[in-house]
Amino acid sequence: MKSALSIVFGVAAVAFVAAPVTSFAGGTIAGKVTYAGKAEKKEFSFAKFPNPKFCPKNPHKELMDGDKRFFPTIEVGKDGGLKNAVVAVVDVEDKAFMDGYKGTEVIAEFCEFLPYSGVVVNTKNFHVENHDSDPDDPKSVQGVLHNPHSFTVKGSTSATGFNIGLAKKGDKLDKPVTFRGGAEKDGFYRLQCDQHEFMQSFFLPGVEPPLRGGKGRRDVRDQGCAARQAQGRGLAPVCWKGQEDRV
Repeated sequence: MKSALSIVFGVAAVAFVAAPVTSFAGGTIAGKVTYAGKAEKKEFSFAKFPNPKFCPKNPHKELMDGDKRFFPTIEVGKDGGLKNAVVAVVDVEDKAFMDGYKGTEVIAEFCEFLPYSGVVVNTKNFHVENHDSDPDDPKSVQGVLHNPHSFTVKGSTSATGFNIGLAKKGDKLDKPVTFRGGAEKDGFYRLQCDQHEFMQSFFLPGVEPPLRGGKGRRDVRDQGCAARQAQGRGLAPVCWKGQEDRV
């Protein structure tokens, strides 16, 4: 069976999958995604955005330094492992996976979209839920306003999918993903908060169960596959035909 691997993460970069790319129906793929370049990040000032006292309460303290909020675009472990990589086998369409996909779920928590990376399936729903409220701010007791804005991206062009404000804690949106012009094959899906620019996530169009990469600091849950990320190792849980492995 001829296939290839597709990788997406925060910004364009060249990565290497250190594993043989061979699979059979019902099998597993194991490997490790490595990156020869250096880690990269953008820097923002909390003071320039709404909720400058609430957003720094994010428990992921590596994302901030005083008033500075960092947005990692490429994260690399000490051994070269690329974090937040989403690897997909292309030219293989898993109809059962696509038909049964229940949608991509994202939460806004402490001014961060979680997960940072994942997959979407064309025409399937994209869910976003606001978990934020600030009891110390009279204007935000009922909720910290987030404005999820989605884009389908192909090359240098992008198109808005949805742009909806979630003003209260518990507010949700549920919209279908729509790719056009071949973007489902050559593009990706990006989410950004119009209130807080440092809130961004990236998603690869999927036609089969994904091989997920994470930040190495939280659990991830994809199509029933749950595993603890390995801190700083560039390892990720693999969900393939209901089995778990690592890539």
